[in-house]
Amino acid sequence: MPSFAPTAAVNLASRALGARTLSCSDQFFGALERLIDDAAPVFIPGKYDEAGKWMDGWETRRRRDDGHDWCVLALAAPGWIDAIEIDTRHFTGNYPAAAGLWAIAATDPADTPAADDPRWQPILAPAPLQGDAPNAFLPDPAVRAADGRPWTHLKLDIFPDGGVARLRILGRPAGLPAPRADGLVELSSALGGARVIAWNDAHYGDPRNLLLPGLAPRMEDGWETRRRREPGHDWCIIRLATPGRVAFIEIDTREFKGNYPDTCSVQGVMAPDAADAATVPQSLFWAEILTSRKLGPDAPHGFTPDADRVVSHIRFNIFPDGGVNRLRIFGVPGAVE
Repeated sequence: MPSFAPTAAVNLASRALGARTLSCSDQFFGALERLIDDAAPVFIPGKYDEAGKWMDGWETRRRRDDGHDWCVLALAAPGWIDAIEIDTRHFTGNYPAAAGLWAIAATDPADTPAADDPRWQPILAPAPLQGDAPNAFLPDPAVRAADGRPWTHLKLDIFPDGGVARLRILGRPAGLPAPRADGLVELSSALGGARVIAWNDAHYGDPRNLLLPGLAPRMEDGWETRRRREPGHDWCIIRLATPGRVAFIEIDTREFKGNYPDTCSVQGVMAPDAADAATVPQSLFWAEILTSRKLGPDAPHGFTPDADRVVSHIRFNIFPDGGVNRLRIFGVPGAVE
């Protein structure tokens, strides 16, 4: 059975995408940087460090005053927030009683606002948390940045103290990446809003890694399927950040030396309003924009498409199985054939 991404949004608080932790009131038991890790939080019985029991998240010491703890982070890209997840998994007797969220729409995304910056606007009023659970919230729809600018920074308040495993900010990036020197734009950039919406196998590595910036340093940080023992091939479907005319395709197999796909192909369609689930059966009939190409180990591969088409979705096929580090679809944005 195919798997589907649980949301149409991008996690703007993803460290893999470029989100950064900037400051906090305290991180005695758990480092703040763990808050934006992409991997699911884990619990390791018997693991201790110099501060006490090791926990996979941001955890402050027990407060002995009337204050509360907080942290500030920069989003991976300016964007609009659709949903918030404050994940307290594995924090059972040491999670905060409540949490609230503030945001700033800075002119410069490289800004480093302080906790008392007067620009903070409340987008989630303090709400009760449950322990050992993914706590989901919707932002206050009445709060909008001046002149509609996208949010760039967040401040998480926890009351009064405790531990949070992960913070996920699900939303929509505000714009596409800057064009390359040749004028082409990376239509497949997750930072621009592209997303993998379906796939048939992700045994060793998540296909959503294909669209992340930079290169994966390890095989597990790319997309890798199990060894196929039956006829067929593996595939994933990507909704591009915006429809566009595909001009160049880069398929990078670096770090995959004995487990890269033998060949690959790419299909595409112009169907910007298609429901994600509907694309799976329909993709069988999409036009081929890159016919079968041979791949090699541990190397970037660049291809010019065989067909000149404007597409909103692509289906990336690998034969018969294996691993790919990154996939880049470059082209000219625009929905006109």
